[in-house]
Amino acid sequence: MESPASFTGGEAYQKDFDPTVYLKTYYSFSSSHCQGNEILELNLRSLFKIFTSRGVKGDTLIDIGSGPTIYQLLSACENFKEIIASDYTDRNRQELEKWLNNEPGAFDWTPVVKYVCELEGDREKWAEKEDKLRKKVKQVLKCDVSKSNILAPVSLPQADCLLSTLCLEAACKDLNSYRAALKNISSLLKPGGHLVMVIVLKETYYMVGQRRFSCLYLEQESVEEALREAGYDVQCVEVTPNRPESTFSDFEAVLSLVACKRPA
Repeated sequence: MESPASFTGGEAYQKDFDPTVYLKTYYSFSSSHCQGNEILELNLRSLFKIFTSRGVKGDTLIDIGSGPTIYQLLSACENFKEIIASDYTDRNRQELEKWLNNEPGAFDWTPVVKYVCELEGDREKWAEKEDKLRKKVKQVLKCDVSKSNILAPVSLPQADCLLSTLCLEAACKDLNSYRAALKNISSLLKPGGHLVMVIVLKETYYMVGQRRFSCLYLEQESVEEALREAGYDVQCVEVTPNRPESTFSDFEAVLSLVACKRPA
């Protein structure tokens, strides 16, 4: 297990996290088989199931720690009127804005969008889906999950749904800060609202180019316990083991879950 001494905090992300290298490494969705594809497909299918058959819907969804990616919002955008994206680093937010504004040089998400449209039953709708998502993302905000108001100085009305994929385990150096971060993000959610998470289990690091970033080693039990303690009832959990072929990271499984915030 990784020691907190090698924890890569916010400053390391701001300085060294290169969104273009990250996107190329993990999200180049090619027709040829590669491990990155497998994990991405898995996450897309999990989110598709959550947003289609679990009835997670409402007016507003806040995505916590969006990074430079949009894949996590593709199924969600069918069920919400507006989406707020957020990330800690300036470059990730700029990369996201670049795609949202359809600027030249933005990452090409088309193969991923087509895959989700195929799951939803119509591969040909991909251009409409891109358009829909661009219209629904209303803001891209700075967020810091270690603060009690994670979007300060902005304050938003409580949302119907919070989404967080591969964020908290990278942002927190130990279980105490993980529990605190869950409580911090929770203040943005209405009682009765849903928290949707995709989490890597038992990972200690992942690579972006030559730069190694730390990850909090999490087990399913400690995640569920932290959620209960933060005031959630876990409604469904799916765990998929990873086949350890990658040199980019050492996670053992992916966990996706839906939890409901208990009324105060």
